[in-house]
Amino acid sequence: MLLFGKFNAGDALALELGTIVSDAISRLTGKKNTPLIGLDISSTSIKLVELSEGANKELRLERYASESLPRGAIADGNIENIEQVAEAIRRVVAKSGTKIKKVSLGMPSAAVITKKIVLSGGASEASLEMQVESEASQYIPFALDEVRLDFCVIGPVPNSEEDVEVMLAASRKEKIEDRIAVAEVAGLKAEVMDIDSYAARAAISRIIAQSENGGKDKIIALFQIGAKVTHISVILNDDTVYEREQAFGGNQLTQEIVRSYGLTFEEAELKKRSDDLPEGYVDDVLTPFLESAALEVTRAIQFFFTSTPYTRIDQIYLAGGSVVLPGLLDMVASRTKISTAVISPFKGMELSSNVKEKQLRTEAPSFLVACGLAMRRFD
Repeated sequence: MLLFGKFNAGDALALELGTIVSDAISRLTGKKNTPLIGLDISSTSIKLVELSEGANKELRLERYASESLPRGAIADGNIENIEQVAEAIRRVVAKSGTKIKKVSLGMPSAAVITKKIVLSGGASEASLEMQVESEASQYIPFALDEVRLDFCVIGPVPNSEEDVEVMLAASRKEKIEDRIAVAEVAGLKAEVMDIDSYAARAAISRIIAQSENGGKDKIIALFQIGAKVTHISVILNDDTVYEREQAFGGNQLTQEIVRSYGLTFEEAELKKRSDDLPEGYVDDVLTPFLESAALEVTRAIQFFFTSTPYTRIDQIYLAGGSVVLPGLLDMVASRTKISTAVISPFKGMELSSNVKEKQLRTEAPSFLVACGLAMRRFD
């Protein structure tokens, strides 16, 4: 049974979900350009993005919003309290003002197994399904009746045109069903399921395409600094050639504020965002965190060099809520000696009257995944 593709009417999930990936390996079931919002459910917040088609068929940002989650509502990518998460989704929908009920949801990259495999070409989709199910047991460390499978044909295998390269994806049933259930409790309908890292890649690919020569042959490193984890992706000609996660994130700064000033975690997080902290904060707390962040980026790049054939990176993009901290961009650029920029996934989009441009500049880097999910409307 497919994970993110077409479902039979009698399937337990009873959904018409899209496939997992964008670009050459994506397809969206149902009508093209069906109104759809992107909903990024992370460990600390819910982020929502609504896009539409503007003038000259350019993307238009209609609405975006975020809402914090109670601590522990999601742990290690698992939804621990469906009602708390659903309530946060209801709040973020109300805050955004969207009327759209169909959503594109993301799955944490760690919750999905992906594998490129080679199968015999010329077969029907039904035959390919049988081949995929037969091959899947070699790559999935669970019983097949415990997972949802999906696949998509990428294209002919170089130097072997009789065979085709296929992307296989699999995730535990309960992880898929929890996200679908929490959307339903919040009054929404899950229409598409994607993988967070693929959604982020879809969003950044659009930005890369706007660069000189469309970014051709440029090796680009994307660092998404989340609350607990930094996700590293290295992209070359729209292909992800390297991915890794490191246990480092903005919560480490929050915890240091808690220790230094005797605040609760919630108070520390609020004061961190509003820049309302005592004298000495920059030198004693913020600067050491920035140095640690720059060191993490440098180490990740060195690990990339030693574990792959590549010996250069041409551009670093930073994303996530922490990347707007004053001084981080300059420190990373100084330490790595590589051109570095904070990314806005909404660059080049039209902005509706609902969007406050000044506020967007600060908040945009944390909406990379939500933007990529919202872009599935146009697949």
